This record gives sequence, structure tokens and C-alpha cells, in this order.
Amino acid sequence: MSDPSSEGVAPETERASLPVEVVHRISGRSIWQVIGAILLTLLAIWAMLQARSLVGMLIISFFFSLALIPGVEYFHQTRGWKRGAAVGVIYAVGAVAMVLMVLFLIPAVVTLAQSIGESGSEWLSNLNTWASDNFGVELGDLKPSQDATGAAADAAQDWASAAFGTVLGIASAGLGLLFNLATIALFTFYLTADHQRIQRATLSLFNPRTQQRLGWTWDQAVEQTGGYFYSRLLLMVINGFGFFFTMVMVGLPVVFAIPLAVFGGFISEFIPAVGTYIGAAIPIVITLAVQGLVPALIVLAYALIYQQIENYWLSPRLSAKTMTLNGGVAFGAALAGGAIAGPMGAFMALPIAALITAFISNYAISHEVVYHSQYEDEDEPAVPVTDNAEDSAEA
Repeated sequence: MSDPSSEGVAPETERASLPVEVVHRISGRSIWQVIGAILLTLLAIWAMLQARSLVGMLIISFFFSLALIPGVEYFHQTRGWKRGAAVGVIYAVGAVAMVLMVLFLIPAVVTLAQSIGESGSEWLSNLNTWASDNFGVELGDLKPSQDATGAAADAAQDWASAAFGTVLGIASAGLGLLFNLATIALFTFYLTADHQRIQRATLSLFNPRTQQRLGWTWDQAVEQTGGYFYSRLLLMVINGFGFFFTMVMVGLPVVFAIPLAVFGGFISEFIPAVGTYIGAAIPIVITLAVQGLVPALIVLAYALIYQQIENYWLSPRLSAKTMTLNGGVAFGAALAGGAIAGPMGAFMALPIAALITAFISNYAISHEVVYHSQYEDEDEPAVPVTDNAEDSAEA
């Protein structure tokens, strides 16, 4: 009879000892690997927490670089400028815009605030009279009482006496803010001027298939962010000028019209959904308080007419090829971004959401819908079927 071991079957003792040796070999090496991975992860988390300010500035710089790249490429490809020179010109234009805002906008805001403080009670009294005459509604005594005025004066005096002790802290915070802005500007300059070299160096770390995916995603980030930024900026300028001329036309002082026009234009264009109403509400209320009902209705009419022009004519032509995002998704993304990173997070949330939406739509595999709901419209367009998720990246 032949020996079972000669037929390739291990004896019972060898089969019994084999798993033990494997277990000892795996446990001895894997335990230290797991411990090392945990320690490295904890070290990386600790380093990220310690450098969270720097990491945040890098993320903001990367976002701004994505927004600047289309403009830089325009000057580089059409004008033959070097990318560094193109970034410098854009920086110079931005610096001039900031100086003009400081010279014209800040004094106008101060004047508006002083006028509101001086005439606020009179405006409220006029509003009470107007509501009583037109609607029979008494809003109550809106004039501040003597006790309230005295309490406000005492509070202002206490604040003034305590303000001197915080001057150094405010100065320190101002220096820190200037340092952060300079750091963001420097990082943005290098990320924008050397974005092709940085992109190729990053893609070289991955295999060709992954390079296709990451390269397409990177290009989409540039297209979505840059297109969103420039189209919104142009719409803000158009809307702001419209607000300004309308408010000046109805008799609002220029020092009031300037900050209100900038506020209305920026909020209306860069805050989704509710921004349109908030951006128009403040100029309308100030116009109502200063000039009366008819001028306020004229400003309201401008806001409504411009919104229709933007929705049906301006926005489709300026941003049709830049960022397509559902209104509900845009609103939710802005809320999520604001909750995570404040106003800057809300500002950056829209292009990031658009990028994620584009990525999912190009890589997710969709199937033909065979179920027909009883609530479905007969002319509902069919969902396109995606056979190959790699087509967009390879193209």
C-alpha cells in the first residue's frame, strides 16, 4: 500500500503544526505593524492639530489658486505672459480694488452708521406713523426713553474706559491678521504660478489609471471654481451698479448708496437662495426710512426685474459652462460650509459641491429606469445610461 504522504497529502502532525507556525509568524510581525500604524496615525493627527492654522491657510490658498488659474492661463496663452507676471498683474488689480474700497467704502459705511444712530428714532417714528395711517396698526412707542438713553450713555462710557486696556490686544490681532493674509497671498502665488509643475509632480506618484481620474478631477476643480468666481464677480458688479444708480435716482445720498450697493450686489450673488432677498431687503428698508414708500417700491421693482434678467439672460450666458448646481444642493452646501468654516466655508462650499456633483455624475454607473410611477409626467426626459465610468477621465 502506498504511503499517503507520498501522494502529496501532509501527515497529521505537519498539518497540525502548519497553522500554528503561520499564526506565530503573522502575529509577531502584524502586531508591530498595527502598533506602528496606530502611532503614525496619532502622530499625524497631533501634527495636524498643532498646524491646523497653517493647514487651513493652505486649503484657502489652494481654493484661491483654483479661482485664479483660468485668468492666469488666459494671459499666458493669449498674451504670452509668464505665469508669475500674470499672477502679479492680478494681484496688482486686486490691491488697487482694495485701496479704492478703503478710500470710498469705509467712509461711506461710517457715515451711514452715524446717520442711522442720529436719525434712527425719527425713522422709526415715521415708520410707526406710516403703518398707522395705511394699515391702522400701532407699532407702539418706538422712541427711546430717557432711562434707555441714559443707560446707553453709561454703557458707552464704560466701554470707552475699558477700550484703552484692549488696544494692545487689538493691535496684536491686527498684526496676526495681516500675517495670515500675507501667508495666504504667498501660498496662492506659488500654487497658481507653478500649478502645472505641482499637478504633474502629484500625478507622477500614481499609476496611469489613477492619474486619469485625478487629472480630470483637478481640471474640473479649476473649471468649476474659476468659472464660478469670475461669473459671480461679474454679476456682482452689474447688480451693484444697478442698485447704485437706482438708489441715487430715487434721491438716496451717494454716501448711503455706495455701501448699500456693494452689500446688495455681493450678498445677492455669492449667497445662494436667500442671498437674493437679504441683499435686496437692506437697501429697500434704508430707502424706505430715508426717502419714503415710493422710492423704496422703485428699488424693490429694480430688484425683482434684475433678478428675472439675471435668471433668464445674464446667468445662462455667463455661467452655463462653469457651474451647474441644483438650488437645494447649493443652499445646503452653503449652510454646511458656514457651519464648518464660517463665512469662508460658505463661500467655498458651492464650487466644492459642484465639483463633487460633477465627479459623481461622471463616474457613477447609472441604469435604465424600468419602473414608471403613476405620478410621473409623460414627457419626463429619460436618465442617460452610463456604460463606462472611465470615459470622461480618458477623454
